[in-house]
Amino acid sequence: MPFPYKKVLVTGATSGIGEALTRRLVEDGSFVIAVGRRKENLDKLVQEYGRDKIDAVSFDVSNLEAIPQFATKIIDTHPDVDCVVLNAGVQRRSDFSEPESIDMAVLELEFRTNYLSPLTMTKAFLPYFQKKEGKSAFVYVTSGLALVPILRCPNYCATKAALHQFILCLRESLKSSNVKVVEVFPPAVQTELHDEKHQPDIKNGRSWGMPLAEFTDEAYAGLASGSEQVPVGHAKKMFDGLEPKRQELFQYMVKASSGT
Repeated sequence: MPFPYKKVLVTGATSGIGEALTRRLVEDGSFVIAVGRRKENLDKLVQEYGRDKIDAVSFDVSNLEAIPQFATKIIDTHPDVDCVVLNAGVQRRSDFSEPESIDMAVLELEFRTNYLSPLTMTKAFLPYFQKKEGKSAFVYVTSGLALVPILRCPNYCATKAALHQFILCLRESLKSSNVKVVEVFPPAVQTELHDEKHQPDIKNGRSWGMPLAEFTDEAYAGLASGSEQVPVGHAKKMFDGLEPKRQELFQYMVKASSGT
């Protein structure tokens, strides 16, 4: 089954999950607007696939103030955009048992990139999607760590948990609209997220987790099937163990707060 959206913006498209999803979308027939900071990587994608299949936009999604203008430019250039995949993210170690090692600027960047940026992008694109004829979608790449944290990167886990809670509420609030809200829950995946240059305490980080090709196959199958929630690999165990009850209670709170 092909992906149901035909012009897709993907953030964090210069490496890892974002690049892999970009390639799979293009190869399955969607036009992709690839967004990332590294222009040389974006240029390689365009050279490989051609401008009739992919556009590349160099942009830092952590620059929140620039996002509204960025969204306007995308919409003006690609008025048929119908899906935004919010994938860009950073992960850093933080150990509060060693408070002298904590750099609050690093934690703030992690929070801004992983949480505030997706919210700002949602705010910027949502009015356009609400006015569009036909269906559109936001796809958020969170993490199995949104559900169960690990000790070495608690701030990362917290940013993904915050985004997960936001997604639940957004999906509920838009359930009667033409805008679909999708969440992908990766496990650890073999990407540069764990590279030593980003997280010096990790050695051979690129070997951590699920092979990228295997992850991409499973995640894309879930996306193409139309699923709104796509846990992959080991994240399925966390999702199946926690989310049915959590979301049952969420629906209870929705009804209780509405007085029904």
